[in-house]
Amino acid sequence: MPTTNQTNSRGKRPQKRQVVEVPQMDAYGHKQPQQLDFEAAVLGALLIEQESYEQVQNILTPESFYDHRHQIIFKAIQALQVNQRPVDVITVPQYLESQGELEEAGGIVYIAQLTQNVITSAHIDYQAKIIHQKYQARKLITFASRVLGDAFDPTKDVADLMQETEAELYTIAQQTQRTSYTQINPVIDEAMERLKETMARTDGLSGISTGYAKLDKATNGWQNSDLVIIAARPAMGKTAFILSMIKRMAVDMRIPVAMFSLEMANVQLVNRLISNVCEIPGETLKSGRLSPVEVNQLDARINQLIDAPIYVDDTAALSIFELRTKARRLVRDHGVKMILIDYLQLMNASGMQFGSRQEEVSTISRNLKGLAKELNIPIIALSQLNRGLESREGNEGKRPQLSDLRESGAIEQDADMVCFIHRPEYYKIMEVDGEDMTGKAEFIIAKHRNGATGIIKLRFKHQYARFEDFEDTAPAPLPSDQYGTGATKSSSLSDEEMASLGNMALNLPESAPGDSPFGPSDPVDNDPPF
Repeated sequence: MPTTNQTNSRGKRPQKRQVVEVPQMDAYGHKQPQQLDFEAAVLGALLIEQESYEQVQNILTPESFYDHRHQIIFKAIQALQVNQRPVDVITVPQYLESQGELEEAGGIVYIAQLTQNVITSAHIDYQAKIIHQKYQARKLITFASRVLGDAFDPTKDVADLMQETEAELYTIAQQTQRTSYTQINPVIDEAMERLKETMARTDGLSGISTGYAKLDKATNGWQNSDLVIIAARPAMGKTAFILSMIKRMAVDMRIPVAMFSLEMANVQLVNRLISNVCEIPGETLKSGRLSPVEVNQLDARINQLIDAPIYVDDTAALSIFELRTKARRLVRDHGVKMILIDYLQLMNASGMQFGSRQEEVSTISRNLKGLAKELNIPIIALSQLNRGLESREGNEGKRPQLSDLRESGAIEQDADMVCFIHRPEYYKIMEVDGEDMTGKAEFIIAKHRNGATGIIKLRFKHQYARFEDFEDTAPAPLPSDQYGTGATKSSSLSDEEMASLGNMALNLPESAPGDSPFGPSDPVDNDPPF
């Protein structure tokens, strides 16, 4: 492998630099993907028109160039641009000479020749994209060659190899150049089309119905491309809630949904669904000791689940990359409208290296948000909470907060909505503000990027692992000092409905039009009810 060892203009002898020579052809006689004339044209344009650098800075890196000389020259142009220095046929050779790289880059004559056949930089954007595509192709060739060699290695675990392969392939795909902006007109057209579709709906929702009236009113349904986190401590009923929601969505409304269960086997999940739908206690199903009435009830209602558009995957230790592949297939082949994950902390990002578990969870949550946007469907992921709240006292202390999210603050940042499930009854808190909390649960919307926060009360039937609407209780406002989020009024409710809900939630008398529901002497809450 040849090296260079020249003295620069300052009299200092630089370290020997190894020149990377990429073979022109592989073992099969295939020529490496390259476009040397475009590489020369882009560099020539950059040397003539300094402003043209802005068109390629987000597309090209030094490694994008096939010719090693071109890599060095582009790296020099990058350095001059960062330091806001002129870029031309004089400054670039001067910089390269100061770095001891002038001869390695082809010398002054070669750099000057790059500008001779360039008249304009009008096509530099197109040329840069072609160079980037050739670079991606070379990376795929290198990647595939390594995978081929590892596949022949008998000491390699195939499962590990597949995880590593998928992770690296995803990384390469993420580096593919994508348009980062668009003119507003087509976006307006798309927004108007969505508005027309929403106006044509009889339920008044812009998203997919949750199956719960109060929750629908608060959220306008689960929105496409949203990542929703539903978190709670163990035994609060996270899985019971999403199974109840699956029953309402897939069984009652025939909306195709998919559930990835990393904690429970698919048979266990289906048994809980049977308990939910047939109203037979879970313990009774587990023991098999059904009464004649329960047998008849099972026979009469089990048909509701048959042919329901529910797709269950109980792969243990599922990686985010496996999930992406399976999710795409479910949406493409079965028209799945929503994906649920139970639960986020059991996922992994195999094949990638992390300094801590927090970094891995951050990568998982970021990829889940990206997947929701790519598939344009809502993704709901369950999450565990830290043990810290167990040491707090009283109902307010036990009520979860955003800071209780386990393992990563990135979960809160990436999510469009963060919700909590809280059952005071579990902590032997049977009364809150004079209200009996037996069989009651709070569904807390603590973060809502596009709507209001608040508390929705639901009924919880433990024997059937089922959550139901709590018809005679309206959503209550969140304590603003607890969550610190200035909620806005949900667009689906009028001012009169807002005031009425606030009165019901806080047990205040009906206010006259224009009056605050809190009364003239009460402070205004930063988080109004839905």
